[in-house]
Amino acid sequence: MTFTRTDAVVTRSAVGLVRGRRSRQWTAFAFLVPLVVYLVVFYAYPLYRNIELSVHDYTPRAFVQGDPEFAGLDNYLDIVSDDTFLAALRNTALFTLVSIALQYALGLALAVFFHRNFRLSAVLRAMFLVPWLLPLIVSASTWSWMLNSENGIVNSVLGAFGIGQINWLTSPDTSLMSVTIANIWLGIPFNLVILYAGLQNIPGDLYEAAGLDGANAWQRFWRITFPLLRPVSAITLLLGLIYTLKVVDIIWIMTRGGPADASTTLAIWSYREAFGTGQPDFSPAAAVGNLLILIAFAAGLVHVHLQRKEVS
Repeated sequence: MTFTRTDAVVTRSAVGLVRGRRSRQWTAFAFLVPLVVYLVVFYAYPLYRNIELSVHDYTPRAFVQGDPEFAGLDNYLDIVSDDTFLAALRNTALFTLVSIALQYALGLALAVFFHRNFRLSAVLRAMFLVPWLLPLIVSASTWSWMLNSENGIVNSVLGAFGIGQINWLTSPDTSLMSVTIANIWLGIPFNLVILYAGLQNIPGDLYEAAGLDGANAWQRFWRITFPLLRPVSAITLLLGLIYTLKVVDIIWIMTRGGPADASTTLAIWSYREAFGTGQPDFSPAAAVGNLLILIAFAAGLVHVHLQRKEVS
């Protein structure tokens, strides 16, 4: 069998294609490796470590010496049967649902308001971002001062209208509401920014056409703005849910979960078991943390399912 010059050219071309394909594959792997390393170091390993903590009995001595006793699911059974569990679960549900609902509603209202681009729109938008920019310890300390029973500004204002002293942070009836109000204030700027960006992507022609058809402001919002913001709203609510589930600093600084566990959420319970009592109990704390991870994971799965259902 003889090879012509044409065959040689074809062979070299094929070899070049193979080498080019391999080069692109190695380039893709090179870009992928940092991401994989990041996910393993900062996500997979901490998750594995948290699960490992929750299925062993990690006392401070065992944590230092590295010889914990295997406990299986005993830590999970202990926290579920604990008297604090139902109260923390109820508080978590109330704190989370009320926070994300009002954060979204107020953020959406402000986004629609600022979407009209009046003269001071940019300045006022920047001012509304201040709660988001402040360190959380500053925000929580400010709210603690404002809601102080004796000399807080909120009670001073209410007193000017003849309303008696309210023990915002020290009464079981109002402590959860107080930390929820502070968390709503902190979350409004995030919702405002995301939803305002979503509004920018809605074509103005749709509003002009609806105006020509005689639609009023409410009809334009309900039939154009709200449906077209649905994908942005979904991810905003999901991120708000995940963030609010793990809120610790605001509640810890303002009430430490009290009084009498009135403002104790699952996140606060986990933190208190691990660091807040002076006698660390890492294994139950890890078990409570894993329950929060499962709740957030379930919410993510629901979001993905709804997105796929909407696309199909």
